Amino acid sequence: MSSVPKAFDFTGDVAIVTGAGSRMSGEIGNGRATAILLARQGAKVALVDYNTEWAEETKRMIELEGGTSAVVQADVTEEESCRKAMEKTVELFGTVHILVNIVGVGGAMGDATQLDLAAWERDFKINVTSMVLMSRHAIPEMRKNGRGAIVNMSSVSGLIQMTRAMAAQHGPEKIRVNCVCPGMVFTPMQEGTGWDVGNAILFLCSKEAKWITGLIMPVDGGTTAGKADRPALKADTLAEQNTGVPNSKA
Repeated sequence: MSSVPKAFDFTGDVAIVTGAGSRMSGEIGNGRATAILLARQGAKVALVDYNTEWAEETKRMIELEGGTSAVVQADVTEEESCRKAMEKTVELFGTVHILVNIVGVGGAMGDATQLDLAAWERDFKINVTSMVLMSRHAIPEMRKNGRGAIVNMSSVSGLIQMTRAMAAQHGPEKIRVNCVCPGMVFTPMQEGTGWDVGNAILFLCSKEAKWITGLIMPVDGGTTAGKADRPALKADTLAEQNTGVPNSKA
């Protein structure tokens, strides 16, 4: 009798998580939660962060559970730094199967007439360009394996469209691309927790999600679904008026 495969088993997989640290000591942000969960399920995880102290704390948490990880310093807004991060991961673990792009910042403040354009360009590079650069250097490694999974994290509409385009472009190569859009979770700055976001990412990275690509997954406690007592549109009473049949029981 053949054994039943273990669900969510990442044994043998190598994952890269950008933004794998957390800016507040001991706290669990989205990147840290994702890295810990992947390692907990057997993946070897490259912890990519600009701040190595933040990533080292994540590594200590993973080691306490017996997981395998390594800290890789990188500035994901610079292509050469992304290339070196990928090269270092392959040197350490032999390949790459999974890329999780989590690095992001809140962004420049102000309307189009007021915001500082230098800050806008800086934040666009961090939030969007970084994901293109990391994907550019991860995909060739995934091609060698005949499969791959990329998960972007975004509340930026442009990145959502980029995710869909990448899913269509790389689907024939068995490289899946999905996007998680978190609401106000309790990261070091914010309800919900980083674990909620991390578990969603874990699923999309897993072999159990092999038939899912191009998905934009809200993880927001139903915020984008709206509220039952606050309909998006005013009730349509035309049929009620024409037929005398009320839309609801008073």
